[in-house]
Amino acid sequence: MKTLSLRLFACLALIAGLNLAAHAQTVKPAPTAPATAYAKATFAGGCFWCVEEAFDPAPGVISTVSGYMGGQTRNPTYESVSGGRTGHAEVVQVEYDPKKISYEKLLEVFWPNIDPTQRDGQFCDHGTQYRSEIFYHDAEQKRLAEASKVALLKNKPFKGDIVTTISAAGEFTRAEEYHQDYYKKNPVRYKFYKTGCGRAARLKELWGKPAN
Repeated sequence: MKTLSLRLFACLALIAGLNLAAHAQTVKPAPTAPATAYAKATFAGGCFWCVEEAFDPAPGVISTVSGYMGGQTRNPTYESVSGGRTGHAEVVQVEYDPKKISYEKLLEVFWPNIDPTQRDGQFCDHGTQYRSEIFYHDAEQKRLAEASKVALLKNKPFKGDIVTTISAAGEFTRAEEYHQDYYKKNPVRYKFYKTGCGRAARLKELWGKPAN
């Protein structure tokens, strides 16, 4: 009798367990929202303060970060880069949503905001650290950048060779914090620099109107 009771208890426990397992299988986990896939693009166009200002208003741009790329030394600083001793260029790394803005549109922002005819400098800033350069992050960006340069060569509204280079992206070093969003933090000093450097005037001369 005792053995029968134990067996009955075991059977009931087994049935209860099977019912719980079946119930667990019918309960589906709540779906998780897919993470937004942002992309990066990196551009050198002289003073990174001005390049940030050019890209920030573009719809689909998530953030812009000033920094350094294209040099031979690790952990560059503004002092070393601005002295032309590292081979780096001042760059802006753009994080963007490809669903809202394409890489082609970013290139359309880039070109009218630089002087592509000026070698080793931009406007009043001279030296390779201020060169204009497109740093691509994958094969598709490379293809699109090269295609945009070819199209500009055919349809440029100005004279002079286009010397802007296209290179593979390397290690990116974020610039010192006081350089980030400089045009917002120091609007008076920034306007004085931009006007005094002749950037707006030269862009109007090249492209027919100021880029921004």
